[in-house]
Amino acid sequence: MNVAILGPGGVGGLLAGTLERAGNEVTVIARESTADVISARGLEVRSVLYGDFTAHPRAVTRLEDRVDTLIVATKAAGLQAALERVAAEPGMVLPQLNGLDHLTVLRERFGTRAVAGTVRVEADRPEPGVVVHTSPFLYIEMASAEPGMAEPMAELVKTLEAAGIPAGVGSSEAQVMWSKLVRLNSLACVTSAYDKLLGEIRATPELYDDFTGCITEACAVAVAEGAEIEPAQAIAEFDLAHETLGSSMQRDIAAGRPPELEAIPGAVLRAAARHGIGCPTIERLYGVIAARAGLTPASAGS
Repeated sequence: MNVAILGPGGVGGLLAGTLERAGNEVTVIARESTADVISARGLEVRSVLYGDFTAHPRAVTRLEDRVDTLIVATKAAGLQAALERVAAEPGMVLPQLNGLDHLTVLRERFGTRAVAGTVRVEADRPEPGVVVHTSPFLYIEMASAEPGMAEPMAELVKTLEAAGIPAGVGSSEAQVMWSKLVRLNSLACVTSAYDKLLGEIRATPELYDDFTGCITEACAVAVAEGAEIEPAQAIAEFDLAHETLGSSMQRDIAAGRPPELEAIPGAVLRAAARHGIGCPTIERLYGVIAARAGLTPASAGS
């Protein structure tokens, strides 16, 4: 398959490297400095699941050629600027961003070719051209209400799985998006508010209460949005996760990067406001994170 990946960071770089190693024609689209590094020395992947290897995808600063699939793996705040690097019209667009709002942006540009998509992974980009995949879990899920996207999604799932990347098509867009957001939001909120990893959160009753409170509140919003997610199931999944699990938002704050405050808890709070649902735990932690990051909180419920 001919795949382009916009944003070769932790997630995009891991997918680019793994797909290219499996024999697919892969193009990464990046800023000039990053594209130069990847062109010169390749894309170095260090993975607890796939091992350490160097892949050599084509690196460009602007996509001019049509591709079967465009995987969008930028941060939410950088999406609009990154899309200016895409001049071609891909057959399908699969976002791997956090939150919800990016799907509207992508559909304004690509129409129904943009499907709903999520990725569950723990990966980071410590420097341009280097990706570190630190946990042995990875799963990509997608869905679309557009019948014409069924075949392209099925083909992409086959391509991903042939490269060793677990993937599937979900029952609905709401189910796919909220299944991740419920879990991501709870982990991001508590790890980022207190700068603690999952093991210490589980071992500290007041922090664990906040953690389960975030899950319960977000599940109520998810149900109102058309998903079916049980708090007990989400909590049970985290009970099986490793103690050193953190979040990308926590790492962004530690590195002095802007956290995805509006893309993650902000998205939940805005959806909650649409349905008149209170989320006191999420709202409180949203404020704590904003203070830690030195941000002025936006009106998340607007």
